[in-house]
Amino acid sequence: MTYLLDTNIVTYILKKNIDVNSRLRQATRSGKEVFISCITYYEVKRGLISINAARQLADFNQFCIDYDILFLDDIEIIEQACKIHADLKIKGTPIQDADVLIAATAIIRGLILVSHDSDLLRVEGISLENWLLTDG
Repeated sequence: MTYLLDTNIVTYILKKNIDVNSRLRQATRSGKEVFISCITYYEVKRGLISINAARQLADFNQFCIDYDILFLDDIEIIEQACKIHADLKIKGTPIQDADVLIAATAIIRGLILVSHDSDLLRVEGISLENWLLTDG
């Protein structure tokens, strides 16, 4: 299993959430690859800069050294994002563009998206885990 961490999960990691950090350590100890999207990088970094959170910025910079960032460098990701957006719009249940792009990255790259965002449950074909829940 390989994981893509959603923005809300990275935020919990930076806030030193015991459960999420324990699951992250468990995943890395067992040899699982863990990534974040460039969208998550953008969302986290802009938030920390806007509140001048120096310690969290330093923690996040170290986190980005430890875990690779995936870029939107494949047209298949954008195509998948278009399909997700259209599907949810037709159903009348759209989600934010950032979530669409992160979900599309997970689907195309064959990754499990770790998120605490219930909106992502509406995305077809995605594999989700919630590390804030005891059963995953």
